[in-house]
Amino acid sequence: MKAEIITIGDEILIGQIVDTNSAFIGKALNSIGVSVYQITSIQDEEAHLLKAFAEAENNADIIIVTGGLGPTKDDITKHTLTKYFDDTLVQNDAVLEHVEHLFKTYINQPISEINKKQALVPSKAKVLHNQFGTAPGMWIEKGDKTFISLPGVPYEMKALIEMEVLPKLALKYKRPFIIHKTLLTYGLGESSVAERIEAIEEALPTHIKLAYLPSLGSVRLRLSGIGEDEAELEQQIQTEVDKILPLIKDIFVGFQDNKEGLELIIGKQLTAKGLTLALAESCTGGKLAEQFTSHPGASAFFKGGIVSYATQSKIDVLGVSEQLIKEHSVVSSQVAIAMAANVREKFKSDFAIATTGNAGPSKGDSDAEVGTVFIAIATKYGVEAHEFSMGNHRERVINKTVNKAFELLQKEIFKN
Repeated sequence: MKAEIITIGDEILIGQIVDTNSAFIGKALNSIGVSVYQITSIQDEEAHLLKAFAEAENNADIIIVTGGLGPTKDDITKHTLTKYFDDTLVQNDAVLEHVEHLFKTYINQPISEINKKQALVPSKAKVLHNQFGTAPGMWIEKGDKTFISLPGVPYEMKALIEMEVLPKLALKYKRPFIIHKTLLTYGLGESSVAERIEAIEEALPTHIKLAYLPSLGSVRLRLSGIGEDEAELEQQIQTEVDKILPLIKDIFVGFQDNKEGLELIIGKQLTAKGLTLALAESCTGGKLAEQFTSHPGASAFFKGGIVSYATQSKIDVLGVSEQLIKEHSVVSSQVAIAMAANVREKFKSDFAIATTGNAGPSKGDSDAEVGTVFIAIATKYGVEAHEFSMGNHRERVINKTVNKAFELLQKEIFKN
């Protein structure tokens, strides 16, 4: 069972917006056993749309189109679908009533003629109710193929996928089971991880695939299987996991089946143990705090943080000795240790992380080479600083520092 996703809009092609809709739809389809064959982004132009529809019909069983469903002239998806299916537009009274209700309730002005046109749909289409917007979703069948057209507004599209599209697809099609199991590792590069598990990878059953998903400081290992018997497939994937785990036990930090990052895993560990964390950030500029607090429930373990970006703020706010900075430089293990110890004391936390470094492109208040970073972890047993050379690309230096700080903190949690 294959699907193709088509996103429509010049704003995607010129980079004005990022296409997050396709990622959401792909994940949603995968959850019910539908594989995505291809994702295509195209411009708002009739000939291009017609060509894309024909190619998608040849490629896939299910074609999901997002975008181009507004009331303005440049939103042409509905009209092009009508032409593609040799159809005509007819007024759907339920849609018109819904649009009028939205205008009366939320816009508080008479509905315009142009918005009334949202109620025009191809006569061959089944309307999918869009409770959050004026443009309805549309479901059109052609033989054993299904075309689904959805608005491009993300929250409207997501609601339609979850409440209308997935249930209807589940009823219409018999689908295999697709199961993923993702292992999260930290501290070893992709090639080194691959060497460790090479024999297992080569011996995998043909219906189970292994993918390496590297990012700065971490590698995710995703086992994906497809089969008709869910319980049997679960057991087969678990068998492969059990073979891999002993070979990566020193770098394995948890499973990531719900796309959990290490910061969420750490948060759960700290919360379960009743432990707390504080942060003193310089070169990371608050990114550590942002990562932790992006998840609900962070207040259970995260006590607070200080972004002491300027040298003087390390002295005035964190209480780092001015003499210490003069002697060792603001980018040094000594300053990182003082930052971590002081912020832990200030917030009365069990753990503290401090980061200080030179992310570049210039050296700033320190003579340390660009990419030099010190990360300190403070616990009730003391403080330890670690020095790293993170390269010469500013964004990469910052992100690698964040990931390395997570890795170091989790090792301390395991010790304690």
